[in-house]
Amino acid sequence: MNPNTDLITSLIKPASVIFWDFDGVIKDSVDIKTSAYEMVFSSFGDAFTRRVKDHHEKNSGVSRHEKIPLYLGWAGESATVERVDTFCAQFSEIVMEAVINSPWVPGVYDYIIKHFSRQYFVIVTATPQEEIERIIAHLNITHCFQAVYGAPIKKADAIRAILSKLDCAPDRALMIGDSEADLRSAEANAVPFILRRHRHNLTMQGDESLMSLEHLNFK
Repeated sequence: MNPNTDLITSLIKPASVIFWDFDGVIKDSVDIKTSAYEMVFSSFGDAFTRRVKDHHEKNSGVSRHEKIPLYLGWAGESATVERVDTFCAQFSEIVMEAVINSPWVPGVYDYIIKHFSRQYFVIVTATPQEEIERIIAHLNITHCFQAVYGAPIKKADAIRAILSKLDCAPDRALMIGDSEADLRSAEANAVPFILRRHRHNLTMQGDESLMSLEHLNFK
């Protein structure tokens, strides 16, 4: 049997609750966010945008509301609420349609549509709340998720809230993510974690203690 199928059968299918990150886990949209950061900060020069790109790719599960003030600080700019909001709005305008039109992670759409009525699916993402709600509405998958948590709610807090609400033991839940932030959020709640592998988390893939998969294509 394919090892990926073994993993899905033993961990994903039996889980009562599955917490899903979005970019890189449901939609293959990580590169879109990278390009958007480069575009938003392009006026600060090539060396600066390379620094932003490198930081973003190493911290892909962190909200833009944390990254953009940091990057403005690197540029010597004042990270006022108005300034951060302006940059966030530019970022959102760039990524919204591109994320909607990006490819699905192989197998995920079929799994979600097939199993949402028997498992409790929750999105936990660094994408702002209003934006993620608009995205999944465009994709016509809102009905597949019993709860959706976006920024500014922390992923660990969202997981904790759902476990408490459902009185669900952590070992009956599962987090599928693609970043260190996702892993830390799962570990903070003692929830098993599966890494969705892609080219931006090669360092994590080297951790033999982490269970991982590339897609959810299985019979």
